[in-house]
Amino acid sequence: MKRLGLIAAVTATALVFSLHQDVDAAATAANPDGNTTATYGALHLFGDVFQLVRADYVDKVSDESLIEGAINGMLTALDPHSNYLNAKNFDDMKVQTRGEFGGLGIEVSMESGLVKVVSPIDDTPAARAGLRPGDLITHINGQPVQGMTLPEAVEKMRGPINSEITLTIRRSGRNPFDVKLVRANIKIQSVRSHLEDGNIGYIRITSFTEQTDVGLNNAMKSLKQQSNDKLVGVVLDLRNNPGGLLDQAVAVANAFLNQGEIVSTRGRRAEDAQRYDARPGDITNGLPMVVLINGGSASASEIVAGALKDHHRAILVGTRSFGKGSVQTIIPLPGHGAMRLTTARYYTPSGRSIQAKGIEPDIVIPAAKIEHPSANGKPDAAKPASTSDTAAEQSTVDAAVLGTPEDYQLARAIDMLRGIALFHKHMVN
Repeated sequence: MKRLGLIAAVTATALVFSLHQDVDAAATAANPDGNTTATYGALHLFGDVFQLVRADYVDKVSDESLIEGAINGMLTALDPHSNYLNAKNFDDMKVQTRGEFGGLGIEVSMESGLVKVVSPIDDTPAARAGLRPGDLITHINGQPVQGMTLPEAVEKMRGPINSEITLTIRRSGRNPFDVKLVRANIKIQSVRSHLEDGNIGYIRITSFTEQTDVGLNNAMKSLKQQSNDKLVGVVLDLRNNPGGLLDQAVAVANAFLNQGEIVSTRGRRAEDAQRYDARPGDITNGLPMVVLINGGSASASEIVAGALKDHHRAILVGTRSFGKGSVQTIIPLPGHGAMRLTTARYYTPSGRSIQAKGIEPDIVIPAAKIEHPSANGKPDAAKPASTSDTAAEQSTVDAAVLGTPEDYQLARAIDMLRGIALFHKHMVN
């Protein structure tokens, strides 16, 4: 046993020494004249802590867990979106971007040590349970989230299909409360569409997966056929859309633009900056557009909304978007999963950063639900999404209401398009 312990200790020391060499080489490449003494000292400190933990911690912990934890701690200390993915989590992430995975159906980030809901995905356990953008998850099955990494929390929220899980939610204006959910196999239909009143196309994109651009083109063709090519406008609904693949966001924006910049990314080095431009070919042939956004619209959604707004291609309606404007690069680590590292930030065509600022709508319309006439004959009214008057509450809407006749923001968007169509008709006559 002592011999095995010695071998493990030597292996760990060799690993630390290897890290010293790798970091020294990287530091020398970045700054040939730099002094690496402080770096060596910090790595020696890491080695000392590593040995003390593995020798004296109350429970036995594998070397692999300690190393993974150290790497993940380094990455998560940078920002809420950088983290380490072990082999299993890396495989899960690849499945998710293909549009089918198991779990609750929420996009999450980390804030002040708690899991923050960016957006629930349509027709998933999270959406049906009423989770909202901005909700903070404080406990998972009674276990505090504080102290967990984001991947650890996500892993605990996953589990066998049809198994139950209880989340404790902290929401602005309410005392903490528990929500019981049943895990499901999440199949994302990223594009849905229907015709409003015979001549206005409604297209909802719930997330940006590998087939979103194909789904968008098919939806537009279907709407044109259903309306006998008599569409007078299009509503693009990006509410509660947490984002997804950059190339799909570019493809969706490109579908409605004929030219100009869609988005640019700028990183640490000027030579790494990238710009994505539109190509000729607007799938709507220039029809008036309204884009719906809210506090659950993040990342790729904000790229699309920002591009269409800056090019004056669409009117943005709703409430300010989430403000997740950083680029995460997935860097595979052969044999060890991958790491997600923030390498750049998004900028709209006008040069505005999305990060922590979001996209402001052209016309602010809080979330509400249309109440139809009651038995006493009172007229329709728009009822706020909740009894709270906070901005967080007013920025979101019940997922069950999205795209239905009770959807107040959608109703106002349709009114707007009808007004534009009527104006154009009078101008022609």
